[in-house]
Amino acid sequence: MGHPRIWTKMQQHFQGIQGFLEWAISIGKSVNGFPLWVIEISDKPGEEETEPAFKYIGNVHGDEPVGRELLIFLANWLCDNHLKDPLATLIVENVHLHLLPSMNPDGFSLRKRGNANNIDLNRDFPDQFVFINDDEDSRQPETRAIMNWLRDIRFTASATLHGGALVANYPWDGSDDKRTKYYGCPDDDAFRFMSSIYSHSHYNMSSSKEFLGGITNGAACTDCRYPLYGGMQDWNYIHAGCFELTLEISDNKWPNAAELPFLWRYNKMSMLNLVASLVKTGVHGRIYSSGDGRPLPGSITVSGINYTVRAGNTFGDYHRILAPRDKYEVVATMPGYKSKNTTIWLDEGPVTLDFVLDPEVSVKGSVLRNIYDCDCNGESKQEFVQFLWGTHLEVFFVVIVVLGFLLLLFQRRQKVKFSTSRQSAGAKRTVEV
Repeated sequence: MGHPRIWTKMQQHFQGIQGFLEWAISIGKSVNGFPLWVIEISDKPGEEETEPAFKYIGNVHGDEPVGRELLIFLANWLCDNHLKDPLATLIVENVHLHLLPSMNPDGFSLRKRGNANNIDLNRDFPDQFVFINDDEDSRQPETRAIMNWLRDIRFTASATLHGGALVANYPWDGSDDKRTKYYGCPDDDAFRFMSSIYSHSHYNMSSSKEFLGGITNGAACTDCRYPLYGGMQDWNYIHAGCFELTLEISDNKWPNAAELPFLWRYNKMSMLNLVASLVKTGVHGRIYSSGDGRPLPGSITVSGINYTVRAGNTFGDYHRILAPRDKYEVVATMPGYKSKNTTIWLDEGPVTLDFVLDPEVSVKGSVLRNIYDCDCNGESKQEFVQFLWGTHLEVFFVVIVVLGFLLLLFQRRQKVKFSTSRQSAGAKRTVEV
């Protein structure tokens, strides 16, 4: 990741856990030099995987400490219950979970909203509607640390934990005309679905009298000092490909310590179910080249939704959050390759959808080069092309005809085998196009 990494066991009882470790990472420092520690929980901590990554961030505002405490509760519970509780096992073994208990340790120590420079960190990010915070050097160190962190890790989803209300908030946080009104993003359905998972898993959030179903669009929230500009939630979605919620988890910003176990109990299933939803629904898969089978860092789009999800550079893996409904048309693209699309039915469970893309071919039949292909010796390629299209053209044509005939026979034989095997095979969850 490019950050110093330290193996750690957060408490002595973690030492008996088998099969996974906690991994603590400092992603930067606060104004006063406090490390911004991230706890990474996974069966393969510190390694890049094809699993979706999720992050929780607490204590964005210094005077809202409940989130930082609940994230410690969450880390303890997952470590205690891995291989004991099915939900804990599912998360540890299928999601790469990152917990940043305190984004604002200076504000916490000073017991104030802003950081040591008295800046509200949830107003310090670049904004799509207001041209503020565009100068990266003028941003707060905590803000820069988050932005650099998301350049290193491709998070699928995220949530920040706040206090002072009880509601799950989703983008957009602001509107184009600065008015308080419902202003949804392209993935409005998916965000409403995510917010409802948290709200309906909570002890009483969904029964809110202020917010229907315990969820709200940020720009429409009249009771949350919204709309706001420079927020982290919108920046995550626009610039990092990460679906982030803003969760208000306690009416009392700074409750008595004796109340923390109750607040953990009220939020426990919400926090767990939101993370688990990454692998319990949506579309997941990898993109490959048909030429050599290598993974491709292509793009995934869904017809009718103006948003692009990028596949990983190493494994070509992607994770697309979608609200369950009848069907979606999913399209995979990659420079230098022919795009492919297919229609899937997404009900309650996830769909695994792999794409195998064919290289684009020029009029003369040569494969078009792209920036992801190997940069071989250009002179050798030119000499080979001249050889083919020179005096040996007739021989080359005969060889192509023979190879084509053999390929046709092979395909017919494979079709017979395939049709026979399909009759005896059961339904598979993985689709390849």
